[in-house]
Amino acid sequence: MSLLVIGTVAFDAIETPFGKTDKIIGGAATYAGLAASYFKKKGINLVSVVGYDFPKETLDLFNAHGINTDGIEIKADEKTFFWSGKYHNDMNTRDTLDTQLNVLATFEPKVPESYKDCEFLMLGNLMPKLQLEVINQLPNRPKLIVMDTMNFWMEIAMDDLRETMKHVDVLTINDEEARLLSKEYSLVKAAQKILAMGPKYLIIKKGEHGALLFHGGQVFFAPALPLEEVFDPTGAGDSFAGGFIGYLAETRDISFENMKRAIIFGSAMASFTVEKFGIERLVNLTQDEVEDRVQQFVDLVQFDIELV
Repeated sequence: MSLLVIGTVAFDAIETPFGKTDKIIGGAATYAGLAASYFKKKGINLVSVVGYDFPKETLDLFNAHGINTDGIEIKADEKTFFWSGKYHNDMNTRDTLDTQLNVLATFEPKVPESYKDCEFLMLGNLMPKLQLEVINQLPNRPKLIVMDTMNFWMEIAMDDLRETMKHVDVLTINDEEARLLSKEYSLVKAAQKILAMGPKYLIIKKGEHGALLFHGGQVFFAPALPLEEVFDPTGAGDSFAGGFIGYLAETRDISFENMKRAIIFGSAMASFTVEKFGIERLVNLTQDEVEDRVQQFVDLVQFDIELV
């Protein structure tokens, strides 16, 4: 069975304390799809929209990673979505310098018939009403629906966001967004309120401080890997989500125990992403590198203890 990924395929221009790029490939679906491809080797279907200026070489790159691009609409008379941002010294905060919606302004996702019988659905960061439209196009409910969102939609489309959340299984947001959505400072209290809004599972990402998984009264914490160099945090959350659902789609096990493992695999993919600008690191990984990185996470938290 297949994994359906919805989200942006875009251009970014990024400045961090460690360097600056001109226009490079970005977008939530780009990062999520590539990260998922290291676990699910076939059956990844991507739905997005680009303009006439998007390079065919990148579409070929997706295909080489086992990502089906038939669902990417190409608008011949419009430009691809573009975002430019500058990160502060702490690498956790950033300023948006430019946003050009271009093709995204009129995007209406259309799920091809061959994509509709999907077992896993990744709703990358988009307008909540578009995420819900995708769910409504599927004749059968997927085994697992994972949704990513951000504070921007909480500020301008809260009603649509709340409605879409009722239809998903897993919500992924960062700690700032969890507090904004719940109006609670304690992340435990925030999780309780958010889970009452519809999702069965909640992942709260804390950047360099790891991630939390909540389900009912259960909580799991995964650390972030201490890295010598962090060049660009853009796409790390999307890579995390892609690795997470890619692992679940490959194992077809959506138990809480397996989600704990998926959190580690997602964290590993995010740790690769931040080591270079854009998708540079993500496109050239070997399976040995992925396995070694996951083992580093295991070694980071594994210890023996004897209670007296």
